[in-house]
Amino acid sequence: MHIGQGFIRADGRAKVDGSAQYVDDVRPEDCLYGATVRSPVARGRLLGIRQDPNFDWTGITVCTAADIPGENVIALMTDDQPVLAYDELRHVTEPVALVASADRDRALHAAEHIEVLYEPLPPLFDAEASANSETNVIFSDDNIFSHIVMEHGDSRAAMEKTEGMLVEATYRVGLQEQLYIEPQGMTAIPREDGGLTLFGSMQCPYYIVKALKRVLGHDRLNVVQAVTGGGFGGKEDYPSMVAAHASILALKTGHPIKLIYRRDDDLRATTKRHPAVLKYRTIVDPADGRLLAADAHLLFDGGAYNTLSPVVNSRGVIHALGPYQCPHVCIEGLMVATNTPPNGAFRGFGAPQVMFAAERHMDRIARTLNLDPVEVRRVNLYRDGDVTPTGQRLTDVSATEVLDKALAHADSMEVPAPVDRPGGGGSAAQLSRGRGVAIAWHGCGFTGNGEAALKGKVDIALEGRDVVVYSASTDIGQGTDTLFPAIVASILGTDLDRVRNAPHDTAIVPDSGPTVASRTAMVVGGVVDKGARQLLDALRSEVGDRTGELSFDQLLACRRSTAHLRINAEYDDDGLEWDAETYQGDAYPTYGWSCVVVDLDVDVDTGEVFYRRLVQATDVGKALNPIFASGQLEGGALQALGYATAEEVVLDEQHGMMNNRLTNYIIPTSLDAPPMETILVENPYAGGPFGAKGIGEIPHDVPAPAVAQAIEAATGLVLDELPMTPERLIHAMEIKVQ
Repeated sequence: MHIGQGFIRADGRAKVDGSAQYVDDVRPEDCLYGATVRSPVARGRLLGIRQDPNFDWTGITVCTAADIPGENVIALMTDDQPVLAYDELRHVTEPVALVASADRDRALHAAEHIEVLYEPLPPLFDAEASANSETNVIFSDDNIFSHIVMEHGDSRAAMEKTEGMLVEATYRVGLQEQLYIEPQGMTAIPREDGGLTLFGSMQCPYYIVKALKRVLGHDRLNVVQAVTGGGFGGKEDYPSMVAAHASILALKTGHPIKLIYRRDDDLRATTKRHPAVLKYRTIVDPADGRLLAADAHLLFDGGAYNTLSPVVNSRGVIHALGPYQCPHVCIEGLMVATNTPPNGAFRGFGAPQVMFAAERHMDRIARTLNLDPVEVRRVNLYRDGDVTPTGQRLTDVSATEVLDKALAHADSMEVPAPVDRPGGGGSAAQLSRGRGVAIAWHGCGFTGNGEAALKGKVDIALEGRDVVVYSASTDIGQGTDTLFPAIVASILGTDLDRVRNAPHDTAIVPDSGPTVASRTAMVVGGVVDKGARQLLDALRSEVGDRTGELSFDQLLACRRSTAHLRINAEYDDDGLEWDAETYQGDAYPTYGWSCVVVDLDVDVDTGEVFYRRLVQATDVGKALNPIFASGQLEGGALQALGYATAEEVVLDEQHGMMNNRLTNYIIPTSLDAPPMETILVENPYAGGPFGAKGIGEIPHDVPAPAVAQAIEAATGLVLDELPMTPERLIHAMEIKVQ
């Protein structure tokens, strides 16, 4: 049995010795290099382009919307985003034209010598103004991408009549960049049948297939994932855009096209985490802070195109109150359009935004009633049998368990002392210490009937004496290409080196669904589990092993045929009942639960925050590989600490990202990462392989509010906006002194 053990990553050696093939490592013969010409303004009527007559255009190919062989649309949830702008410019950096050259620098230089001609139109940048605008309409008949109302009980009557204390506040969160290791990149290679092979950095190969069928006007294509250095949602839908651009150039030139973004272009042009304005009103019992009624209005800025914004709004609405029981609830979620670069998928998919607000609201309740913020949480936490605002009755709730285990572990150890370090934070600094505690819940997998509708598929094949897993579920650093073989090998009772993954090539693998939503190990891993068991049954049937006593090796020895044996497994309907119109029913098959404890110091002179320790206890169901699970949780928590205090996207007058360099978009480094204590709480989930739950997103959900609570404990500052940069801390200190 390999499950539960710390087995070695299948891709580890190649990544260490440099033999792993990322998208820019592959250079097809006669390859040309592409570059993108982008809109210089947030909104305008496109009049055309002008090629600089003083530039040498020899060997340069230029493409516009007129060169698209099929439909000019990036197919996703709606058909609103064009491959290349053709009439109206909706955001700065919107793609307008493409160029290709045999030399990469020359292609980039040529793009700079194409002028976009336009007539200015008034841009709309403010989400609150967009929601209320009747005249400045930029999307369809209004500016609304998604509007959801979720009600439970009678919140309106309860808010008016319930005896209790009103606590209300507004919370704000900003943009966040995914910042994966290698920038967006795709290579389009013409095939002999007139089709194309796409090779690139991505999360979801079949998204690209579905998008390109419409762009190309045919289905003669296959998509192959290159080694991908992380995605965090940023390589979920945007690679379809890059693939479409590379394909158009490849078809026009007849050459392979490599289109690799520079880091500055990537940061400025691609999707980010949605910013939001979150307004909460609650009636609470003044004795203990128990929630009696709650209203929340969530306003998300989707940017200029829909992308996956409705799903972000959906998950935000469902998670808006955090892991807390309330009898009367009304949550309204509004996703609006603005003339800013589109926002899209990011680890947590709306949950980190709303759970920052929910956790800070718990702090506000405690502050208002002069109660312990941890005890206010404890009295409100979900327990077995409680009903969520969607009407789902919960079982196997471990919210109190993760809280108790995280606190006990944090209290059992000394907080690391301040250390001397460049830039401050040493013994001479004026430091004030604080602790913060926050609790998360996170729905695992797609919302409602999403998994049943998708019916993710996996093939498990016996090829000679080896077993091959065929799936489109990509490994983007989380260990899929190691975990799937481990599941199969554990079921078959064979060695890990006997099982491998097939390349994630849509020409040979079935559609197992996108690598998103904390679903890969839990949901697709469950299909892998099912397929492995079916393969074992098929072998037993073939050799006549009716007792089931023969081992896998014995079955192979008894097998007379040398033909490949390939089993197709498909996701079983989980029986969830969900009404997408009323937002009532079983929102998720199961939930993850996590508690984060952050100890930190604040330099009261500079406003800098120094993390001393982070403890998290998370219900993972079953840790398929404890090392992998801990790594996922620690990586997600560090990314969330960046969201908390460092990662501020600074916008220019056209609302394009100004700090689009790794020198000025600040993320935590090894010097900023605190010691982390990670407690894996194992309460097996019957629907996951060996009991596993999804854990990819939950570690990002609540470190930020834990940091805010710790800053408040250290300084008395109440910060309800992210990120909590040193400048914001200093400003809050100045206001406090006045």
